[in-house]
Amino acid sequence: MTTDSVSPVTTNFLRNIIEADLSAQRFAGKLWAGQPGPASVQAAGSPDPAKIRTRFPPEPNGYLHIGHAKSICLNFGLARDYGGVCHLRFDDTNPEKEEQEYVDGIIDAVKWLGFNWQSNGSEHLFFASDYFGVMYDCALALIQAGHAYVDEQSPEQMRTMRGTLTEAGQNSPWRERPASDSTRLLNEMREGKHADGSMALRAKIDMASPNINLRDPVLYRIRHATHHRTGNQWCVYPMYAFAHPIEDALEGITHSICTLEFEDQRPFYDWTLNRLNELGKLAAPLPHQYEFARLNMSYIVTSKRKLLQLVKEGHVTGWDDPRMPTIVGLRRRGYTPEALRLFCERTGVSKNNARIDYSLLDQALREVQDPVAPRCVAILDPLKLVITNFPAGQVEPCQAPRNPHDPEVGQRQFGFTRELWIEQEDFAEVPPPKYFRLFPGNSVRLKYGYVVTCTGFTKDSSGKVTEVHAEYHPDTKSGTAGSNAVKVKGTVTWISAAQAIPAEIRLYDRLFSEPFPDAGDNDFLACLNPNSAQSVKAWLEPGTVATAGVVSQFERLGYFAVDSVDSTLERPVFNRVTTLKDTWAAGV
Repeated sequence: MTTDSVSPVTTNFLRNIIEADLSAQRFAGKLWAGQPGPASVQAAGSPDPAKIRTRFPPEPNGYLHIGHAKSICLNFGLARDYGGVCHLRFDDTNPEKEEQEYVDGIIDAVKWLGFNWQSNGSEHLFFASDYFGVMYDCALALIQAGHAYVDEQSPEQMRTMRGTLTEAGQNSPWRERPASDSTRLLNEMREGKHADGSMALRAKIDMASPNINLRDPVLYRIRHATHHRTGNQWCVYPMYAFAHPIEDALEGITHSICTLEFEDQRPFYDWTLNRLNELGKLAAPLPHQYEFARLNMSYIVTSKRKLLQLVKEGHVTGWDDPRMPTIVGLRRRGYTPEALRLFCERTGVSKNNARIDYSLLDQALREVQDPVAPRCVAILDPLKLVITNFPAGQVEPCQAPRNPHDPEVGQRQFGFTRELWIEQEDFAEVPPPKYFRLFPGNSVRLKYGYVVTCTGFTKDSSGKVTEVHAEYHPDTKSGTAGSNAVKVKGTVTWISAAQAIPAEIRLYDRLFSEPFPDAGDNDFLACLNPNSAQSVKAWLEPGTVATAGVVSQFERLGYFAVDSVDSTLERPVFNRVTTLKDTWAAGV
């Protein structure tokens, strides 16, 4: 059903729970009718072929970010490892914020990460909006059983009457209205006879409960809005806290895994399931909700509101800006599915909130790519090097490993010519202490080529060095018997000026300069890193792989990937994914 694990599985409290449930055969009598449905539908089903059922339930109101990647890997990974099924379910109960664009983006992101929802010959892709009829029927049943009522207080009055964390709430004046009246009013709400905010359906639980979520929470609110799937069929929509447990039960979910902010909602989750099970609407065994700490990373924000603000105010170029923590942004930057899965696996699952350093994601990318990434040379800050004793027009063939860890992929070929490009930093007119690269009189090895000795340089009218001169030692070519005839301390990368490919290189770094940009009362926009994106005109080694989805290692510089939006064959654009080592903490 899903991709293979990327590393040895580490146990955690969720795995322990699942293993205990399977050992106790808690789901032995569970039935599955081949599709979601209430108790009446599942009663006609067969024993569930899935040992467990999990779900990834995004709301389609934005693009997924790296925190969602953690949830995707967790839910699909647990289903994979324990012979289960993971559903992709869209919690589309808020028509004012949801769009088909986000549905399509989420489907694409889950597939790109390497997961799918096919199992036992069926596709487990569902929408909460498909259950609107069942949810409404459940609401009517709760009214008839005395567990719900229509409240005509305004939202402001409800908030006031709800109380505080230290003071009990007060009963609504409509709390004891007859079930027949609440049923009539709910039907009128559905028919569009009442204005938004004029009334709401509330559960009747306990206004004095110490858990404020049990103080008669709202089940349905009026929304005269067009839904992206159901159009104008409905004028009332269920609240997420009411819809979520029903969705889980209809789909036969066994382990409903949420982040810790939903822990206080679990009593209402259980109350909803238990009441509807007692009323014969939902089948046992009922789902159980478990909470884990969400993924918090340094140097990013994951609030959808703040991400949307970054996009709308033009601080980034869009949801797929390579500096964004969105999956589309990470993908465009060049992070691979394998790297994200490894990162998510290694960050673990716990009940304790902690901030994960962004460098761990870069470390995962390096570890995944080092054994497979094709190598090449890129010159980002070019300086002309002229080999004065090498014949003009002559090309000496040179070669280097495509990947030093995998001899089977062979060698890459390129030419050594009279004029080369080197990095500006590889020459110093007056060298600092322990500088082993080019300066007048010093010898270095041109990697994969010859040993050369610097004989001079030229400057322009402003005093800037524009050209370095050197002589090569003909018997010192790499890979030949004389390659060690001249001992040198420095090695310099280079590209033939005649063969070099021009390219734009985008050097991306952390979007924020502070590790916790939205902590406390911080103005996260004030923490934007002004140097998070730079663009340079560079030269690439001939034959550089410019294929979408392929990450290359530019020697000495880091890992780079073709920009999937702006790059063309005529004008290649590469994004720096990460450097060869973590330099952020050192301020390099």
